[in-house]
Amino acid sequence: MNTPWQPLLDWWFGTGTTAAEVAAARSALWFGKQDSQDAEARERFGGLVAQALAGELADWADSPHGWLALTLLLDQLPRMVFRDSPQAFAADGLARQLVLAGLDGEQEEALTPLQRVFVYLVLEHAEDILLQDEAVRRFTRLLSVAAQSEKPLFAGYLDYAERHRQVIARFARFPHRNAALGRPSTAEELVFLQEPGSRF
Repeated sequence: MNTPWQPLLDWWFGTGTTAAEVAAARSALWFGKQDSQDAEARERFGGLVAQALAGELADWADSPHGWLALTLLLDQLPRMVFRDSPQAFAADGLARQLVLAGLDGEQEEALTPLQRVFVYLVLEHAEDILLQDEAVRRFTRLLSVAAQSEKPLFAGYLDYAERHRQVIARFARFPHRNAALGRPSTAEELVFLQEPGSRF
């Protein structure tokens, strides 16, 4: 049965058969910050992002894969469609509510480990130390259940989560967002932003 969210999931995850294959093929899309990819996301899914922001797709959350797709529309896609603007982060609160409700309902149990990464990234994106702690716990558990051949991939995701948590523990926010959000940076943050990897 065709579902309204399947084209988005097909685009995001591609056609690989293992987590390692999918990540190898799609990591540039997920983390690449390329203008062409942002434009494709805007053209293909900008309308769905607007609907998600307006609360018009809430019924997607009734299905685990619809919940995943709606999570992407509220967390990952705005960062592409509205890159370097306040709108890139405007749906983060909605994404957190959606994810926390779904985790309470154990929606994640129907998802693959790699699909769960993009649920847990919502927690990793939070400027909240308790949610950062939860993100690290979730990624730790994900690594423990990963296939032996894919442990390096999931160890990398855990490392990324731990690095995000360290930033929040230090600054209580992500300094690399300050410019887009119009927040003045402290002297310590400005020094930190000169360090390699500080902008994720």
